[in-house]
Amino acid sequence: MLLEIKDLSVYFRQGNNDVKAVEKACVSVERGSSVGIVGESGSGKSTLALSILGLLPYPKAYHPSGSIAYNRDEILKADEAFMRSIRGNKISMIFQEPLTSLNPLHSIGKQIAEAIQIHQKMSKKEVTARVIELLYMVGLEDLRFRLSAFPHELSGGQRQRVMIAMALANNPDILIADEPTTALDVTVQAQILGLIKKLQKELGMSLILISHDLNVINNMTDTTIVMKDGVIVETGLTADIFKKPKHEYTKHLMQSNLPPKEKADFSKTNSILEASNIKVSFPVSKNFWGNVTKSFNAVDDISISLKEGQTLGIVGESGSGKTTLGLSLCKLQQSIGEIVFNKHNISNMSAKSFRPLRSQIQIVFQDPFSSLSPRLTIGEIIAEGLKAQSTKPSKEELEEMIINALKEVELSPDIINRYPHEFSGGQRQRISIARALALKPKVLILDEPTSALDVSVQAQVISLLNKLQSKHNISYIFISHDLKTVRAMADDIIVMKQGKIVERGNCSDIFNAPKDEYTKKLLKSSFALEEFSIY
Repeated sequence: MLLEIKDLSVYFRQGNNDVKAVEKACVSVERGSSVGIVGESGSGKSTLALSILGLLPYPKAYHPSGSIAYNRDEILKADEAFMRSIRGNKISMIFQEPLTSLNPLHSIGKQIAEAIQIHQKMSKKEVTARVIELLYMVGLEDLRFRLSAFPHELSGGQRQRVMIAMALANNPDILIADEPTTALDVTVQAQILGLIKKLQKELGMSLILISHDLNVINNMTDTTIVMKDGVIVETGLTADIFKKPKHEYTKHLMQSNLPPKEKADFSKTNSILEASNIKVSFPVSKNFWGNVTKSFNAVDDISISLKEGQTLGIVGESGSGKTTLGLSLCKLQQSIGEIVFNKHNISNMSAKSFRPLRSQIQIVFQDPFSSLSPRLTIGEIIAEGLKAQSTKPSKEELEEMIINALKEVELSPDIINRYPHEFSGGQRQRISIARALALKPKVLILDEPTSALDVSVQAQVISLLNKLQSKHNISYIFISHDLKTVRAMADDIIVMKQGKIVERGNCSDIFNAPKDEYTKKLLKSSFALEEFSIY
């Protein structure tokens, strides 16, 4: 047995009451095998995986019981020198949130090279060749000319693939993949999963795959573990579990779905946001005097119209300009063109002039952990925006507003005094949504808001957002690579490719009768992914 986990419990110290994250977990990983771990947000999936590499926040985290043995060597009692020798070398991990895992001060080339240099003796030339080889392996061959690029200069999908390249750099015995395709568009998901499986077979590598996507687990793993509230409720051969699940919770996960949104007519509805000829360019190279000699058009002459109470979906592959467009519309990214919000031309407004309108255009970012301050409690995070408004609420009113915001996203008010790192990715995303909704915006830009959520919670959040839209007449701009969630949320859709709109129209019309070949490719990839074969 390559990895043996027995009776592992993980608790977190919190005042006088300890939080139980994992209780008496048992997992066996044979050499070359694939083990899938599924469960809702907060079920303990990632905590269990982080325990293997000793990456929990010790001593706040501790193990009341259990054992983790790698090649018969006990990990829980191992010293730091031993752990450093296996992290990224014998056991590698692909983290769920790449932006917080990559160093913002170092180039991607340097970070991938560092993973190699720590564990292997190679010349500088050999390391560079290996870095380029890894970029090719994960579908980032264009980045071989941009090794000096920094993480913030890449799209979410590109950052995730850089993380995968780093994890595979030293041909590990075990690869722990925590939501490895979360940030990837549909056309790349099957490619990356196929790559991981291919390398697993070639290297005899074992795989521990954590995912909320049941189709991925079904196609990628030999054994499946189902977790709920820190407890393993069902385990067995993947084929057996998916064919005939025994536990009620497993059945619940498999029955979750996202129904399409009903068609609505907005022809007589007033516009809340109009954008004309929006352009965003980034410099690629400069001359000796600092003048830009070559630029990259991330958003190229785009115009959109958003009606009151409408949801506009923006879809496209990673790097298509979806997020850049969203940031431009709420003035978080400098752009050229005209933006009119609620009859106010905000295109050239200064930050000070725009501040009174800022609360009315809110955004939920793709990566919730990096957008939530680690030094503030959940209550302080939500209160921050409320305090910045001209009408200063009293302490009692502020607390009531925070509690109401948390209840709207189905989170307990008891979490007010806890910190972001204490929550799962899905819970952090709901906190981000609560922070935005607390300001009662007229327009809410949602950048991959369900990418970190498991299937059952996705349905809950989509239903919640639709309900809040009906209740408060909020307009949404919904950015996503997941076409199933777009179909459940959007009234109209624009399809982007390389900074341009290639198709636009009513959601049901585009899904039922797409006209552009690129749109047809996206739809085919999305719905074929449920049945993709990588063997």
